[in-house]
Amino acid sequence: MPMGVVAIVGRPNVGKSSLLNCLARQRIAIVDPTAGVTRDRVSTIIEFDGRYFELVDTGGMGIEDADALTAQVEEQITRALDEAHLVLMVVDVREGVTPLDKLVAERLRKQAKPVILVANKADSDKLDQEAPNFYALGLGDPLCVSATEHRRREMLMETILSRLPEPGEDERPAESAMRIAIVGKRNAGKSTFINALAGEPRVIVSEVPGTTRDSVDIRIEKDGLVYTVVDTAGLRKKAKVKGDIEYYSRVRAEEAIRRADVVMHFIDAMVPLSGVDKHLGSYVMEQRKPVVLVVNKWDLAVAKATTDEFGDYLSHELPGLEFAPIVFTTALDGKNTETALDAARSLYKQARTRVSTSRINKAIDEAVRRRKPPSGKQGQLIRIYYGTQVAVDPPTLTLFVNEPSHVSEDYARYLVNRFREILPFSEVPMRLIFRRSGGDAEKDTAARTRGKSSASGRGDRTRRGAGRSAPPGDKRRASHRGPAARPPRKQRRR
Repeated sequence: MPMGVVAIVGRPNVGKSSLLNCLARQRIAIVDPTAGVTRDRVSTIIEFDGRYFELVDTGGMGIEDADALTAQVEEQITRALDEAHLVLMVVDVREGVTPLDKLVAERLRKQAKPVILVANKADSDKLDQEAPNFYALGLGDPLCVSATEHRRREMLMETILSRLPEPGEDERPAESAMRIAIVGKRNAGKSTFINALAGEPRVIVSEVPGTTRDSVDIRIEKDGLVYTVVDTAGLRKKAKVKGDIEYYSRVRAEEAIRRADVVMHFIDAMVPLSGVDKHLGSYVMEQRKPVVLVVNKWDLAVAKATTDEFGDYLSHELPGLEFAPIVFTTALDGKNTETALDAARSLYKQARTRVSTSRINKAIDEAVRRRKPPSGKQGQLIRIYYGTQVAVDPPTLTLFVNEPSHVSEDYARYLVNRFREILPFSEVPMRLIFRRSGGDAEKDTAARTRGKSSASGRGDRTRRGAGRSAPPGDKRRASHRGPAARPPRKQRRR
């Protein structure tokens, strides 16, 4: 039998998300006293005593969502119950049995699935004495726990395993081949894209800005491989962030970028790029993550601009990401979703590619023949003796020179651009380290990869203009599209 599925359900504010975090021993779901924070199904794989199961958190039953998403939240709860082998109904031992608890229990009795009644917030033996009140729900013996204090965690885990079906030979989950973070500003179509990729309404889609609040890990199987796709909350300017929930949504989105193998940066084709888009682009580069620029809602913009024109626009507005591939999608129709996944696979492979020292040295020789290193500050000639690859993800090259401190920003930038053309790293961030041959002194250009031109593939271009330009086809669009020296975007369009 495949891995068991355990759904956590209950009315709002009984500690369902805290229980998920407790059993997972990590902070996965956002926890906040505000009712209705959880909307989508938030799931994780749990391992205990050699057994595995998927644990799924759900939204609160019986709540009227403030953004009129009650029906969508209810659909997610129903799907979780339908897929579950075991249900944890969570109640608040301090508040006792409420009318909404009775409605939830009545619904679960009709499900004809095993249920464990979890009396949460029982921080002491004294509070355990309130447990008999919950026999009225007709779901058997309540198990008193405290999710925040991890009280009786192991007892609950053992009870869960005893109630799940017997494990089969294939219970251990398949390893994820790649972790992809889906990021972007609000209403860019991230959740729609994930549902199209998953082939089911895995996350809630709505026109309401800020529908997605938490980062949701979704396991998707394609061509025999499992991918973990992380849907993140849509972001907006820090100055407009309101309350703890939105703050933690932003923190989780940035965490998703750090943990990702590849990032898909979603861009709304119908809206001018904003400071949020630029911040995300800079943060991705700062973390040296391979990134696919996904231009969504292209069906609405195709009459206003060509893909090449929009590529030039992105190059101007997102300096430092010229090397990143672009995919034009219509997530609502599922158009080019697989193409975006193929681009992510390609970047994953590039970022983990190793090349031989001899090939690197040939690349160095070719680069030096085309443009000799300039003299150092005191007129000393810079000599590059040889190079070698010392790491992957990002590809990191160490070049041994006579004096690392004399290598200028401009020449380091030139070398990165030449290496992109010669070596198989054309679409991913790179890192160069200059080390003195036979000595310990070194100069790490890693700092230059963080939104700066030298290691990001920007060539010799400089930032033009302080204002924001409009997208192609918009009469507000800036007339300048970028330097002629930059490789045309169409070469990297997918």
